[in-house]
Amino acid sequence: MVSRSRTRVDAHVKVLDDRVVARAKERGIDAIVYAPHFTRLPTIRERAARFSDDELTVIPGREVFTGNWGNRRHLLAIGLSDPVPDYVTFEGAMAEFERQDAAVLVPHPSFATISLTRPELAAHDSRVDAIETYNTKLLSNQNGRARDIADDLDLRGFGSSYAHLRPTVGEAWTAFEGDLPDAEAIVEAFREGRPRTVVHRGGLGHRLRGLVEFGHLAYENTWAKADRLFLSGEEPTLPSNVAYEGRFDDVAVYE
Repeated sequence: MVSRSRTRVDAHVKVLDDRVVARAKERGIDAIVYAPHFTRLPTIRERAARFSDDELTVIPGREVFTGNWGNRRHLLAIGLSDPVPDYVTFEGAMAEFERQDAAVLVPHPSFATISLTRPELAAHDSRVDAIETYNTKLLSNQNGRARDIADDLDLRGFGSSYAHLRPTVGEAWTAFEGDLPDAEAIVEAFREGRPRTVVHRGGLGHRLRGLVEFGHLAYENTWAKADRLFLSGEEPTLPSNVAYEGRFDDVAVYE
């Protein structure tokens, strides 16, 4: 096997199947972080193992929703050993991430009402391993604001396609120096602040892909949300789910 001089990681992807894997390889991506919404860690881990091979490492991740629905803050954790539910307090989630020595990444900082704000990041910068400074789904001014926050607070950045749709995979990535051969090495690279470059594709096609992804938000926040909340039964990642055995009852934001 030939050692790579760089490892290219699409650090936040919501979809995973044979077509996603093929797309990632076609784009020269070495690893993806697979972190679908409202999916328990064992399921994510099993699926990640199924689609990993010698050419592409799939890293299990959890984008945890902290706080209640109207005041939620998203945190992306990789390197978890145990499941963490959604809709727990921010402090409850962070304490669990720290207990597990997970890498804590902040997706889409300061975006809408779902992200950590600049003051919140300033208050917790020592507890965060990196913030997303390029997200294909977001507009240029939103990504620019994230880069400004990273520069002001001296935080490491990361880039991702944030693909909710298969064709977006590999539109942006985080390029680490050196060969990171497996998921554990990539998690450690984030944890230790290994040098990296945030890269994205260019041109009209890239911008159109981002706009299509941005438009997909409308679906996620209308019919998809209604389906989750009213038609599909109890969420598997609610703290009250029997799978968590009551361990998060004291930090749950919903009873």
